[in-house]
Amino acid sequence: MGKSSTGRQKDQKLKWWQLSLLGIAGTIGTGYFLGSGLAISIGGPAVLIAYFFAAVGTYVVFDALSRMTADHPEQGSFRSYAQKAFGNWAGFGSGWVYWFSELLINGSQLTALSIFSRFWFPEVPMWIFAAGFGILGLVIVFLGNKGFDRIENVLAIIKMAAIVMFLVLAVALLAGWIGRGKYNPKLPIHYKDFFPTGGIGLWSSFIFAFYAYGGIEVLGIMSNRLQQPKEAPKAGKVMLITLVVVYMLSIGLAVSMVPIRVFNPQESPFVLALSSDHLAFVPHLFNGVLIIAGFSTMTASLYAETSMMITLAQEGDAPTLFSRKWKGKYPLFALSLISVGLIAAIVMSLLLPGKVYEYITTAAGLMLLYNWCFILLSSGKLLEPSRSSNIKRWIGLWLIAMAVVGSFFHKLSRPGVYISFLLVLLVAISDFIVQWVRQKHMKA
Repeated sequence: MGKSSTGRQKDQKLKWWQLSLLGIAGTIGTGYFLGSGLAISIGGPAVLIAYFFAAVGTYVVFDALSRMTADHPEQGSFRSYAQKAFGNWAGFGSGWVYWFSELLINGSQLTALSIFSRFWFPEVPMWIFAAGFGILGLVIVFLGNKGFDRIENVLAIIKMAAIVMFLVLAVALLAGWIGRGKYNPKLPIHYKDFFPTGGIGLWSSFIFAFYAYGGIEVLGIMSNRLQQPKEAPKAGKVMLITLVVVYMLSIGLAVSMVPIRVFNPQESPFVLALSSDHLAFVPHLFNGVLIIAGFSTMTASLYAETSMMITLAQEGDAPTLFSRKWKGKYPLFALSLISVGLIAAIVMSLLLPGKVYEYITTAAGLMLLYNWCFILLSSGKLLEPSRSSNIKRWIGLWLIAMAVVGSFFHKLSRPGVYISFLLVLLVAISDFIVQWVRQKHMKA
């Protein structure tokens, strides 16, 4: 999962295809490179169905947000729309749910980077890698994003090149052009091969398919930079069609090259698929690219999280301390709070090294979907009602609900559900207290 910087060249207007490319580069991250392995291990090759329907739900959310952005440009985007549609409580809730989702996404990405690093250093504890990547990411955000945007563009190209490299090498291995892979290829054409864990397994994997499309809300914000804002839905369609093709081709090749029993949450399915005595260097090369790509999305995610915390503090939905900048330009206080969350992820890596990725990724995906519900419900209030938009909105809400409920049915994802519920309860209680205090002040 990844994010694109929204502050890049603010005055430059984009063509619809440029927005599509930014979306593709910004969305593909550790949720795809590692999270797909978790999805496959739970649902088998049938996860291809989950990725398709998750794309449908994601498009509905993007379509709603981009149309709201075109009709009512707002600096706070989805948070401002929730506030306008339902009141101050919704603005507070949407902002904090998004902030917590980003915090969990950081933890998920941090864990994924640690897992990739252990491919080379299996004896080193995960928490050491997590701490190293976390500190480096915080330092980069602390020093500011000058020059980092250009690096992000280069890293996006590297990321796309890695996917193309995987597709070409996978086809070459299957065709026998460059020798055999480690495993004998087998197309999952029979029912039991395609649905090894049945319908419940497919349902349980749905949340991880959605997680691979995370970041769409950032593209909704960027749609106000289009030369023709009405072309935002077209940009979203092209972006998601491209992602669906990339995801389904690459995952389809992976499940044809590796037995289902071999997939696990601790290894990228694409590194597994490229394992071959004739290509011993390729998994190492691909793993290095995964670390570079994962670190870029983690750092961009830290930027988004820092920006949201400063906005919340400036608008009275968080202590004003977190909006202050040390020496006028360093977001020290906001990053200090974020550091606490990252430390929690590192401690979990120490205490639960075998399960932390599954737990944090599930919770991150669910918090993201809760915020998408805010977006869809807000669009029902703010956009002109039409039969097609109502149908799309309810389809999106139904697909999101399916993903949330499906998370209960697997032991690897169930703890993440409880973590997300606990955070939502914390936000709800804080929201109630803040609104009650505000009303008392207004009456006074």
